[in-house]
Amino acid sequence: MSTDLLRRPPSKFYRWAVLVFISLAMFGNYYVYDCIAPIADLLAAQLHFSESNIGWLQAIYSMPNIVLVLVGGVIVDRIGVRRGILLFGSICLVGASITALYGALVPMAIGRLVFGIGAESLIVAVTTAAAKWFRGKELSFAFGLNLTIARLGTLLAQRSPTWAKFAYTNWRSPLVISVLFATFCVTGALVYWFMETYAERNYELGQAETDKVVFRDLFNFGPSYWLIVSLCVVFYAGIFPFETFAYQLFMDTHHVSRETSGELVSILTIFAMIATPILGLFVDKVGKRALLMMFGSVLLVPVYLMIVYSDVSLYVPMAMMGLSFSLIPAVMWPSVAYIVPQSKLGTAYGLMTMIQNIGMAGFNLLIGWANDHTHASAANPAGYQLGMWIFSTLGILAMTFAFLLRQREMGPKGHGLETITA
Repeated sequence: MSTDLLRRPPSKFYRWAVLVFISLAMFGNYYVYDCIAPIADLLAAQLHFSESNIGWLQAIYSMPNIVLVLVGGVIVDRIGVRRGILLFGSICLVGASITALYGALVPMAIGRLVFGIGAESLIVAVTTAAAKWFRGKELSFAFGLNLTIARLGTLLAQRSPTWAKFAYTNWRSPLVISVLFATFCVTGALVYWFMETYAERNYELGQAETDKVVFRDLFNFGPSYWLIVSLCVVFYAGIFPFETFAYQLFMDTHHVSRETSGELVSILTIFAMIATPILGLFVDKVGKRALLMMFGSVLLVPVYLMIVYSDVSLYVPMAMMGLSFSLIPAVMWPSVAYIVPQSKLGTAYGLMTMIQNIGMAGFNLLIGWANDHTHASAANPAGYQLGMWIFSTLGILAMTFAFLLRQREMGPKGHGLETITA
């Protein structure tokens, strides 16, 4: 009997340890992405950046990924997840370093562009790795835990005006801190490289197929996949561009401090960190994925208008948004693994992320333009209303796509999204 036949699968402990370290790479990634919004007023005061300039710093992150993240997904399918995670994690560190070095829009935007090239492809690689190690097991729970660890980076960035208040006397010091967090992108990748290599030598991993990627196959993923992609783009376009401008929005419309604004925005992350893995475990047990995505989308619709038209405590709409932000990603990303073959999964996630970035780039620019166009400011808080109406429209579209997905999955051509349980 050969040695290979005597090998056992890796233990549960080993699989979860793998998940922790690939999530560490995303932890650093998320911190760097979210380090711009808390310094928006410093960029305006010290470097004379407009709302549109700040929108550009976030939008340019997404722009290269309109094309390159799909290439990143193909690279992951071709060279493997461990090489992909290390490659893209290293690019993240370089981009964060460039952004912190220069105090002008163009070089800082170049740094964000380089960071974006690595960051979204890193997410694709990590997502593919999680699917590789947990497909057919606790997949939704694993995705939820992965996002919880990653969002700890977001939480630390959002709360940095409090725990790193000493750094907020100038625009550069918070960005230097972000470079330190970017080193985790490489550290997590190196540890995962070692763990996967060790597992290949000592465990039976059940190697995935390695079919050649054919670009025309992208158009054969089916309607359910494209409805999930459509939901993805409008959902994230309503979350991340909102976070870009939320600090100034809260300060100008409700007259709160930067520290309080950070606490409010971090509600999204706190909810997501706690609820996403719990909801993922729930989804693994009950199915009903499209129905749950409908519910998450409905929650999102009224929150933006509550912020600018009502006197209700800001903690209420932010909590509603936080629940939506917990539920939809816990269901949406693992659902793709049930629709697309394993050999095409990196490409499928890359395509999905590519289109997501079109939305994120476009709406960062659109909301920045809307705020400048309506002269939104502390002296004119009503100027923020146009942007909030735009965001509410995205919530309605997300609800529509989730409804159409459920109709599709309840029919004879469904993939079991409503019925498959772990």
